[in-house]
Amino acid sequence: MDRIVEIEKLKLDEASEISLRPANFEDYIGQEKIKSNLNIAITAAKKRAECLDHVLFYGPPGLGKTTLAHIIATQMGANIKVTAAPMIEKSGDLAAILTNLEEGDVLFIDEIHRLSPAIEEVLYSAMEDFRLDIIIGSGPAAQTIKIDIPHFTLIGATTRAGMISAPLRDRFGMQFRLQFYTTEELAKIVKIASIKLEKECEKDASLEIARRSRGTPRIALRLLKRIRDFAEVKDEKIITKERANEGLDALGVNELGFDEMDLRYLAILGEAGKRAMGLSTIAAALSEDEGTIEDVIEPYLLANGYIEKTAKGRIMSVRAKSALGYETSPNERGLFD
Repeated sequence: MDRIVEIEKLKLDEASEISLRPANFEDYIGQEKIKSNLNIAITAAKKRAECLDHVLFYGPPGLGKTTLAHIIATQMGANIKVTAAPMIEKSGDLAAILTNLEEGDVLFIDEIHRLSPAIEEVLYSAMEDFRLDIIIGSGPAAQTIKIDIPHFTLIGATTRAGMISAPLRDRFGMQFRLQFYTTEELAKIVKIASIKLEKECEKDASLEIARRSRGTPRIALRLLKRIRDFAEVKDEKIITKERANEGLDALGVNELGFDEMDLRYLAILGEAGKRAMGLSTIAAALSEDEGTIEDVIEPYLLANGYIEKTAKGRIMSVRAKSALGYETSPNERGLFD
């Protein structure tokens, strides 16, 4: 069953994310430093009548990497071709994509850390020299054919920057890490989206949804759509704070943005006390694979100081203990206050 606070994209998110996606940097809320740097780079590239340098976005899912790629294409006045690394199974697939690009186009590859080494090798020359080196045949009869391709901008997105090989990472002229959003930024996103959804949100309701959205716009928009349903059933034209609280409680998202999976995870650490727990032990206790825990559950908890990683494993932070009612010793309170 999908979690309502799942940061990965669900099928129900596809259409709504496109319809609610901002079209330019002025409408894009948050990530101010990234927007500023991109604006300068885009303006300079347009003045030189050149392609924008290749861009790598990394960070947890749902923070707007795909949206930024579309805005870059719009600002550059270019077409964008969107694909995902798992869909590029062989070098011929990549060659077909690259040869179909036009001058100045933007190629967006999601989950770029999942490209195979053989495909990465083809991508190196394409990114640096805008040329494809294709080997035909095998053994002594093998021949290398060089094909020139149009100048293009590659935008890569990944949630696992550490899994990208150094040679590929070094070929990106600009690299940006997206940060979790503040409550105020998310409240603005919710407010704007509610108007587009024709079910306006009160300010207090927007803030309540934002507080429980784990710093992630994708979750905020998903919660907004579900709470809109509660307002529709009550025949209310505006989403009130009361209705927002009712909907969020019914959806199982508490005041800290935790759902049942988060609370189970933290309960395991809480029962361990000061003893660190290894990832494999936590995964076995939750009946989840280690990758899901690292990519889905932990990023928000780590970023907000609810858990700490040590050489021996994970421990619950003093902040989490205080929030969830676990006892803290005077030494711990003095150390972390």
